[in-house]
Amino acid sequence: MRMDLNLLPILLAVAEEHNFRAAADRLGVTRSAVSQGIRRLEDRLGVALVVRTTRSVRLTEAGERLYDSLVGPMAEIATALDEVAGDGTPRGLLRIAATSIAERFLSGRLIASFIEENPGVALDVMVSDEEFDIVAAGFDAGVRLGEVIEQDMIAVPLGGEQREVAVAAPAYLAAHGTPLHPRDLVQHRCIGWRRAVNVAPHRWEFEENGVAFDVQVEPQLSTNDLRLMLRTALSGGGITFAPLDTLRPHIDTGELVPLLESFLPPFPGFFLYFPQRRNMAPKLRALIAHVRREGV
Repeated sequence: MRMDLNLLPILLAVAEEHNFRAAADRLGVTRSAVSQGIRRLEDRLGVALVVRTTRSVRLTEAGERLYDSLVGPMAEIATALDEVAGDGTPRGLLRIAATSIAERFLSGRLIASFIEENPGVALDVMVSDEEFDIVAAGFDAGVRLGEVIEQDMIAVPLGGEQREVAVAAPAYLAAHGTPLHPRDLVQHRCIGWRRAVNVAPHRWEFEENGVAFDVQVEPQLSTNDLRLMLRTALSGGGITFAPLDTLRPHIDTGELVPLLESFLPPFPGFFLYFPQRRNMAPKLRALIAHVRREGV
């Protein structure tokens, strides 16, 4: 079957942008050109690839299958062309999906030093706690806790081992007392984290005499916003539970008091992860080298 291969990037852009106008802006063409390109591809294949609504576009089942088959090879081709056409200097747009609790990556220092060293690279960092396929979503790499990274990904440590810590403001502890054992938390006002609206709040994990256990607190406040958790705890709103990297500045100043420290074991921390590729783009290679050098 003879096919105009120039139509394939149009499908990829529509699939990832979910909108003809946004896909057109990304490709530098008109919205009409995108619409006509999709129609030509559908006519050539004899099957509908997208479902159009007044506000967005989504792929049909056939469109999803075609997209899943194309996204990896097209990324390889783009990388190979960049390598041949360029001189190996990192350049272009580097898209990263990072969890909101990856403080070491999101604190600003690591990213600031990276863009200072690589002026030809533009970073697009999406902060999201949703778990999804970064390759299918068009990202070059992600930052997540090691326990939720797919086994077929390559992962580079970012910051070493982590600990989650329970903390509260002195004013809250003065008014409500200090828990001496994790089981006491069920009697306290707790501030919990959930990564998505349809997911139960994160369970608070502890260890006693080498035996791991968790406590399913009933948070009076649940949120996916780490900043809201922190601000509420600082205001005396209750006990919260978060990575030590996020809480340390406020612990050091005495604004927050660490609790139950003998029950809090370390765990493998965050990783920069990315798919195995024969031809890795210089921009991603540069970020990996930077994380290995600076992200400790």
